[in-house]
Amino acid sequence: MKNVQPYICVFAGSSAGRAAMYMEAARQLGEVIASQGYGLVYGGAEVGLMGAAADGALSEGGRVIGVLPEWLADWEVAHNQLTELRIVDSMHERKAQMADLADAFVVLPGGIGSLEECFEIWTWSQLGIHQKSIGLLNVNGYYDQLLGFLDHVVAEGFLKSEHRGMLLMDENPAALVDALLAQEIPNPGSL
Repeated sequence: MKNVQPYICVFAGSSAGRAAMYMEAARQLGEVIASQGYGLVYGGAEVGLMGAAADGALSEGGRVIGVLPEWLADWEVAHNQLTELRIVDSMHERKAQMADLADAFVVLPGGIGSLEECFEIWTWSQLGIHQKSIGLLNVNGYYDQLLGFLDHVVAEGFLKSEHRGMLLMDENPAALVDALLAQEIPNPGSL
């Protein structure tokens, strides 16, 4: 059953990164999501940027749902203060539940797991599996080189500019959330 309250899914690293600004941006994103009346759904860990985003939302009285595979519960240290923690069997089930619960997606800085989640959700949008917005929180220019590469992919004819335009980016959490919720994703048949 779909939630009545809109949810924003946050993909983020289980690490904190080298600079304190990454943790601060993650916490701020969670605060923004909750203060604007949205729930947050994420990977369920209390560590790294994931935990900071959840803590930010919780500090503002927000509803937070974590989705964590059972075998990762100890490794990533399950967050025990969430509104709801769903334990699932696999990474595939984790991503499917997160995608189903979400109305939009934000990708914080992270490693290959966060990038994989970003590209899978973006691909699903491109294929018309869903019509949900996705955006990168570009903390301290973290995604600048990736965005340059994606523009190169367009220039080389492997990605339509309309599909490139589906992936939003901003360095300000509030501005990114506003842009995601205002964006209309085109039906793939209209492109």
